[in-house]
Amino acid sequence: MRKKIVAGNWKMHKTLPETEVLIKELRELVDTENKVSVIIAPTFVNLTSAVNLAKGSDITVAAQNMHFEDAGAYTGEISADMLQVIEVNTVILGHSERRAYFCETDDILKLKAIQAYKKGMTNIFCVGEKLAERKENKHFEIVEKQLINALFTLPAEAFEKIVIAYEPVWAIGTGETASPEQAQEMHQFIRKVVEAQYGKSVADKLRILYGGSVKPGNAKEIFSKPDVDGGLIGGAALQAKDFNAIIEAGKS
Repeated sequence: MRKKIVAGNWKMHKTLPETEVLIKELRELVDTENKVSVIIAPTFVNLTSAVNLAKGSDITVAAQNMHFEDAGAYTGEISADMLQVIEVNTVILGHSERRAYFCETDDILKLKAIQAYKKGMTNIFCVGEKLAERKENKHFEIVEKQLINALFTLPAEAFEKIVIAYEPVWAIGTGETASPEQAQEMHQFIRKVVEAQYGKSVADKLRILYGGSVKPGNAKEIFSKPDVDGGLIGGAALQAKDFNAIIEAGKS
């Protein structure tokens, strides 16, 4: 049975003092009973403090992005080595906001995925379609291309440290709503695409997270779907009680 993951992407939220408060609150609340893997991704400048504060708890600290080179003249970028030296070994790659606002293409994300594999990092790799693509019934095509273009040059063993996060971009801040059934449909499709390339064993072990506005009120129903292995949480991850409620939903 696949162990569920509840990952909180804090995006560009929380100053250092606010980060410290939130992690202390989470430490008091979170008790996974070893049933759920809990991940938080604060901003880069707060990662060292977050790692130190999370030590000895059930919380793993991740980065929100990283560059594909070891080092170089890339102003404002962060390398895998910089993350690993502060004990951050998990990274979110391909988030819809990185694709939309910073023009990250499948080719760029392919290089980042290769780098994560080379460095032995856990890669939470995001895929998902926009509203227009969903309305044009191209959602399966778009997600399949994102997977193939960025990940399918990697060997099967790379998937031991890859987690897929499905973000229905059309259901985030648009007024549209994605149902648990729609989440299951896409998650099942993703698993079949991976199975076709790498075999059933790899696909069965792959954990696929849902990133479409998961909240305490809908988490249990979404997580109950057979191919949904947890969530990549946005706004609800910024409040300790809400995030812990979602974690609790992942236990059942």
